[in-house]
Amino acid sequence: MSLLVTGSIGLDDVETPQGCVEGVLGGSAVYFALAASLFTPLRMVGVVGEDFDLDCLRPLADKGVDVRGVEVRQGARTFRWHGKYTGAMNEAETIAVKLNVLAERGAAIPAEFADSRYVFLANTHPALQQEFARQFPRAELLVCDTMNLWINNERPELLKTLALVHGLVLNEGEARLLTGQVNLVAAGREILRLGPRFVIIKKGEHGSLLVSHDDLFLMPPYPTEKVVDPTGCGDSFAGGVMGYLAAQGRPDRETLRAAMARGSVVGSFVLESFSIEALCRVAAADVERRLARLREMTEFS
Repeated sequence: MSLLVTGSIGLDDVETPQGCVEGVLGGSAVYFALAASLFTPLRMVGVVGEDFDLDCLRPLADKGVDVRGVEVRQGARTFRWHGKYTGAMNEAETIAVKLNVLAERGAAIPAEFADSRYVFLANTHPALQQEFARQFPRAELLVCDTMNLWINNERPELLKTLALVHGLVLNEGEARLLTGQVNLVAAGREILRLGPRFVIIKKGEHGSLLVSHDDLFLMPPYPTEKVVDPTGCGDSFAGGVMGYLAAQGRPDRETLRAAMARGSVVGSFVLESFSIEALCRVAAADVERRLARLREMTEFS
């Protein structure tokens, strides 16, 4: 089943207790694409500036990601983010952000991508997400991400987006901010009333929570001892979920649960290096080994 992601492609400067890197490949679409490619072919749509070296996308092409939807916009500069993690590294402090090309019009969807049946709208302005969503009227599964910036400043547009999509992925702080509910189950139920059929609430080191009209499911994280850089972990989790759903071709109750397990495992690899280094080394067999270990660790009677 064809899967498409549209989102940010950028260059990151990252500081953690394990060290610092500058100008490494990042962005929501990049992490999502590498994770999803472990399960299914993927099409990526995004925009970069004329300062971007397209050779940086070679690791994605090597994984089978179709990058023909990446536009290099002349006269524009690539999105840049500088973040810092301290302590338990549960959340990044944004030191600086330059939207650059992301503050302009969105990337064009290639005509050959219009038949995509599974579509993920990674975090961006909700009005732009609506524009993308309307270009896939035959999508069988349309899922989006969001963030506190849009919840605080663009709520009316975000609510319009949520009325168009089938699913929403966001973190626990964003779920509480969006709904005003402290209890995450109640927050999930409230989000369902806004339009989505299901919501997945990311809880960081505490796993993730699925709330749908016919299910309530808690997925534990895969415990990782080596934590170098959490950047992209949430996007990779979403990529694992959507990649598996697209591969199976059915977003039913059982498949959603299985997809969250894959997302949890794939996200655990990202933590182990800066940028996409660890994720690029992961093979399907590595995912299966950690899945087996996760099943073993969570089985009880």
